[in-house]
Amino acid sequence: MNVVKGAAMRFEQLPGRASADPLAGIASESSMRIVRLVGGIARRAHLHPLSEEVVVVAAGNGVVWIEGERTPVAPGDVVRIPPGARHATLPAPGTEMTLHCFFPHPDLAHNIEETDIALHSDETDSALHGKEEA
Repeated sequence: MNVVKGAAMRFEQLPGRASADPLAGIASESSMRIVRLVGGIARRAHLHPLSEEVVVVAAGNGVVWIEGERTPVAPGDVVRIPPGARHATLPAPGTEMTLHCFFPHPDLAHNIEETDIALHSDETDSALHGKEEA
């Protein structure tokens, strides 16, 4: 058994997000990330070619974007993202979100690809309020 204390986690700045690897240095057949997002910052979609991702929204509200479809999410929501699907989570403007992301693959560094698809918080605001895309 391993216990990783929250205070011991080191967050790395990635495109549009800060991410911590609580299982770094622990032999495991899976991986996870704790991700912090700030609304109002443009993000790029990414994908995981080797495994699905399961995301638990721990705090904050926003929209999950998967292959062009936007779905509002809130604390307690769970999202399953299929392998290879381009995706991103966008906090509502002026807010922050925390996500717990799980992968049934031991090496996330070799299971992530950033894309050129840019997403913005104004798209999040429209989806949260049920407005149609322009």
